[in-house]
Amino acid sequence: MFDRAFAIVLKEEGGYSDDPRDPGGKTRYGITESVARQHGYQGDMRNLPLDVAKNIYKRGYWDACQCDQLPWPLSCYVFDCAVNQGAETARRLLQAALDTVQDGQIGPATIRLAKNSNEWHWHRFMALRAMRYYGTRGFDRFGLGWLGRLFNVVAGAK
Repeated sequence: MFDRAFAIVLKEEGGYSDDPRDPGGKTRYGITESVARQHGYQGDMRNLPLDVAKNIYKRGYWDACQCDQLPWPLSCYVFDCAVNQGAETARRLLQAALDTVQDGQIGPATIRLAKNSNEWHWHRFMALRAMRYYGTRGFDRFGLGWLGRLFNVVAGAK
């Protein structure tokens, strides 16, 4: 599942960027320079190897949200949310979509609810993501792209 989700998210993240209006700064494959440094990468961000980015995605986002324990396509949606909106946000939005305590910890109760979830919960998760984007700094600049991303991820995960 991870490889499939990674391919979908990578389409959204693209290559290198350094938009001065983007608080993420220097970014390659959606990995910000600060995240790359936290994971031990010391080189120029323009040269970040794809395998290093993939490893960061796996450990820092997929594993951090226990996506292996979630059904497809919810696992992909949560993973994409973790990448674009943060792992803590992804975990809390998942819990909100499942109508359970939003403590940001993916434990047995959240996993059980996720495994018993259906399309209604999955759509609710994506709707909650969209609503959160509206309150995010930079929405006026990046909002249409962020919302378009949600549709692309849903389409890619079918």
